Amino acid sequence: MAILQVAIQGNSDVWYLILGHDKPNALAARQASRPAHLARLEALRDAGRLKLAGPLPALDAEDPGPAGFTGSLIVAEFPSLEEAKAWADADPYVAAGVYARVEVRPFRPVLP
Repeated sequence: MAILQVAIQGNSDVWYLILGHDKPNALAARQASRPAHLARLEALRDAGRLKLAGPLPALDAEDPGPAGFTGSLIVAEFPSLEEAKAWADADPYVAAGVYARVEVRPFRPVLP
């Protein structure tokens, strides 16, 4: 997962981009662990920390069918890079073996 850092005026948290890269043939594991994955995202949203989240379809289609997904993108606020990485490492998709790798980087928004 990739994350870029940005200081937000009046807020000590920084934005981070989390980019999870799916393993080949991970669709079944993704579908099975999706409810737990979404629950964590909803908790971030409810805390006002989630900026954007969604899957990356393997095909240019709303429903990629059996082609599945190539990964997931999350942009959220965390107090530090270490906390963003810890949150990403605890994702149910990681535990289920969906992701081959995850990048976490600071994120700096420029335009909406």
